[in-house]
Amino acid sequence: MKLSSSVFALLCLMCEIVSIALFLRGFFPVPVKSSFSDKSKVTDFPAEPQTGSGPNSSKAPVPLFKRVVIVLIDALREDFVFGSDGRRFMPYTRHVVERGSSHSFIAKARPPTVTMPRIKALTTGSIPGFIDVVMNLNSPALLEDNLIWQAKSAGKRIIFYGDDTWVRLFPKHFMEHDGTTSFFVSDYTEVDNNVTRHLDGTLKRDDWDILILHYLGLDHIGHISGPHSSLIGPKLMEMDDIIKKIHASLVSKESEGTLPNLLVLCGDHGMSETGSHGGSSEPEINTPLVLISPAFRRKAGFDEPGVLEQVDLTPTLALGLGLPISKNSVGHLIPAVFEELSLREQLRLLQINGHQLSRLLQDSNPTFHKEDGYEQFRVAEKSHGSWMQLYVDGNTSEVLNNMGKKVLKQYLEALKAMSSALSKQLGKYDMYSMIMGMIFTLQVLFLLLLAMPEALSREAVVDVPLASSLLSLPFYLLCLFGSALHVLLCTSAGGPCYLCSLPWVLVFSVILLSSAFTCALVSMVARRMPTSNKTPTKGSDWTLSELDVLLLIGTVGHTLSLASSSFIEEEHQTWYFLLNTLCLAIFQDVCRKYFKEQRHGDEEDKGPLLPSGAEEGPSFFPAVGLGMSPGSEKWLALATPLLTLTCCRLLRSLNQTGVQWAHLPDFGHWLNRAVMGLGHGSYCFALLRSIPAVFYVVLVTGLRYHLFIWSVFSPKLLYEAMHTLINTAVCLFFTFMDQERSARP
Repeated sequence: MKLSSSVFALLCLMCEIVSIALFLRGFFPVPVKSSFSDKSKVTDFPAEPQTGSGPNSSKAPVPLFKRVVIVLIDALREDFVFGSDGRRFMPYTRHVVERGSSHSFIAKARPPTVTMPRIKALTTGSIPGFIDVVMNLNSPALLEDNLIWQAKSAGKRIIFYGDDTWVRLFPKHFMEHDGTTSFFVSDYTEVDNNVTRHLDGTLKRDDWDILILHYLGLDHIGHISGPHSSLIGPKLMEMDDIIKKIHASLVSKESEGTLPNLLVLCGDHGMSETGSHGGSSEPEINTPLVLISPAFRRKAGFDEPGVLEQVDLTPTLALGLGLPISKNSVGHLIPAVFEELSLREQLRLLQINGHQLSRLLQDSNPTFHKEDGYEQFRVAEKSHGSWMQLYVDGNTSEVLNNMGKKVLKQYLEALKAMSSALSKQLGKYDMYSMIMGMIFTLQVLFLLLLAMPEALSREAVVDVPLASSLLSLPFYLLCLFGSALHVLLCTSAGGPCYLCSLPWVLVFSVILLSSAFTCALVSMVARRMPTSNKTPTKGSDWTLSELDVLLLIGTVGHTLSLASSSFIEEEHQTWYFLLNTLCLAIFQDVCRKYFKEQRHGDEEDKGPLLPSGAEEGPSFFPAVGLGMSPGSEKWLALATPLLTLTCCRLLRSLNQTGVQWAHLPDFGHWLNRAVMGLGHGSYCFALLRSIPAVFYVVLVTGLRYHLFIWSVFSPKLLYEAMHTLINTAVCLFFTFMDQERSARP
């Protein structure tokens, strides 16, 4: 079947779009949502076992805390509090953690470790996906059931100061708010002062129930200079003073007969060794969680903090404030927060959390009854009923206490199992759709590669052997194999699969198209293969040079390397290797060109990679046109690849990017430290630093016209040079302004 190049390209583009859409459909899993109702209500609380079905049996639990202050420090790593940095720069917080009435944990944040998805996780208890990274740039209002909505509906008065992402996610939810933008990364002082300036007046007031503070300065410092910057210490000391002020204010307002207050210190995510975030490395996902309240038992010494999921904070705060748990929350209660309550109250709270998780599991997993956590919860609920019957009858023996502790343990194990099952379901990808999308994409790419000679010829016509492929035996065998594989995968799939939910006619059409593509590719490859027939077919004389083969292998190898997350983080290392290989190949060809052996008095042409010399056509080097002799051209050709290799090695030392070696010192870090230390003298230093860039820009402009600026001063070249200097001056102006802003104390 013959198609014009434009029609062929359009069809390939359409197939490519469909393939990529199929891959993305499998990569972004469908989130776990409950369809019982939009929002949780107080009436949704289950009845306490063996207490009848009256209104008192399903009433909301009594709140544990009167006020809650949440201090969220953006990009706060766990070692900034629990490590050596915490002991040096946050002494008061560390003292409260070791000796005060507090509970400390390492809260693991699920990737993507970006601010907006993390705020969603903290307020809804669900685990956002990677699609929320895109939404992070323009956060719409959060319509999903969440803790903020529940608190507002219950009449709680909420005040917020900090990152304006909260204001966009929860419009009209705060009694008072002042948002600060997070896009001015170089500002790590005013962005926090705008939050702290409200603190003294707000702490003296009694007209609020929940206070949320979101500090951005630490995150900005990480983006500027990394977690080991000299700016980290002063910023942590500033945060420590704020914690001390808030804690002292809350303690001073404690009184007999009232509920205690709660201070929560947490981070939305951590930061990597380069100061960035978004990935799944340990420094990025490990955040501190410190709960401080007089309701907790005072510690006698420092204990290793326990490990929990970040989403576990959501149901804990909800029940601590006497609110319903969000419908889509996958977290479970933190037992240490409620350990001072009576055994009956603890079992009641665990039952409420288990009931919510079991309903979410039923609604999201068709095979929920096979989950171990669901069965454990049913057993624990029955045991809870038996315990309640003895409790209501007035039994106060030691047997009742031991039985209650056993039921408590059963509840905790069931909650952890159900929470883990729901979390795994959120991270489960549709591998079938992803693999099929990759196969279709590769088929189209190979089809484009094989059709390139015909598409770029004068006729601009591509001959795709689809008709002959449809009548071949391999086509029918591939269709049969694809159909059998589809049936096998759909019947044994453990989770939801998009392709399995499509109509059989549509799936079979896709299998037919994929099989036809495969047969067509094999036919086109066979047509390109050299044969003994002296009458070559159209397009069969297409050959690849050595440079084409090298570039093709390098491109394919680099593409395959992106299948590993480690290679994605260190992508520049692959580019360094490929560039060095290319320079060595060119150097070898140059040596072969100028020092080739003479056999039997005739020079052998070995098919050089570079264009022919000056005696055969235009010179490869523009300097020959300026009077350079052929001998000088030879040595310039020999020196160019070696000089390029040297420059590549210098580039590797200029800036250590990536993740694994980003902490190593390099020339770029030295320049930045020198500029920061010079103050106003940084202008001159920056000018000296920009001289090489200006020189190479002017040099490239001269080579563009095959001229050196010291040889010919044409008006056109002078105009280009002036244009380059003006652009450089403008760039230097903005560089100076940015450095001046960064150098401010």
